[in-house]
Amino acid sequence: MRNKHGGDIYRAAAPRVRERLYLVLLLLSLLAPPALLQAQPQRIVSTAPSITEMLFALGLGDRIVGVTTFCHFPEEAKSIAKVGTYIQPNLEVILALRPDLVVIQENPVRLKEKFEAVRLNVLELKHMSVSDVYSSIAQLGDAAGVPGRATDLNASIRSRLDAIRAKTAGLERRRMMFIVGRSPDAIEGLIAVGSASYLNELIDAAGGGNVFLESAAPYPKVSLEEVLARNPEVIADMGDMADTAGVTEEQKQRVIRLWERYPTLAAVRRNGVHAIASDIYVVPGPRMIEAAEAFARMLHPEAGF
Repeated sequence: MRNKHGGDIYRAAAPRVRERLYLVLLLLSLLAPPALLQAQPQRIVSTAPSITEMLFALGLGDRIVGVTTFCHFPEEAKSIAKVGTYIQPNLEVILALRPDLVVIQENPVRLKEKFEAVRLNVLELKHMSVSDVYSSIAQLGDAAGVPGRATDLNASIRSRLDAIRAKTAGLERRRMMFIVGRSPDAIEGLIAVGSASYLNELIDAAGGGNVFLESAAPYPKVSLEEVLARNPEVIADMGDMADTAGVTEEQKQRVIRLWERYPTLAAVRRNGVHAIASDIYVVPGPRMIEAAEAFARMLHPEAGF
């Protein structure tokens, strides 16, 4: 079909049609949610307990095909295929699971490079601070195509943490020490929480003052002499626990008796020694808010937490 100038009408119109089609597609791409623009991962491997807990909290438990041997929360995680440990995941096992996303925590052994070398899709997350946890949840939500769930989860954690801060704002800030490691049945080889750990932020939110705040390391080695000099009013001790499944009454009493050897400590005098063993204190994920609430109960039992 030709116009009066003898040109082909279709050819004349085609550029305009293509231009309009391009604009329509561009508009759709801007309006479409990210999850529709790329396939959502359906087979996810987690290489850290914190990541596993984040995935479940985001409602993605049914997509997880592999977790570490230390991933045991929630209960469903125990029945998922094990891929080794945080530092030493089994690459052969991971490849056999055919994941379309492997999520790792920032680590000193360059796992990201090793996984990418065999063409695995890798997301690396950082968990050193509370803000890192929020960022990790957001990144994980984006990668899995559920950014709205991540926003809601972060809002819930922030709200609860703000509530703790508000409740402890007018209370006396008590000196606290958190021991994450030591020699069995001895006050030796002490490893405490320093300023660079997210746990320090939770102690602060709970109305406490970390006695090793000046330490730039996240988990510094400290001496008994340093502990005695700083004289904490509250001691949270999980250094002698073989696992994080809870503490028996016998274990509690054993830990208390260890610290009672140093009666000049304020924590001993005011019954402020707490033997603890739970994932909430060592997994920087959604349940870190439970650790903050537990710290508040240790620091301010009079406040009714």
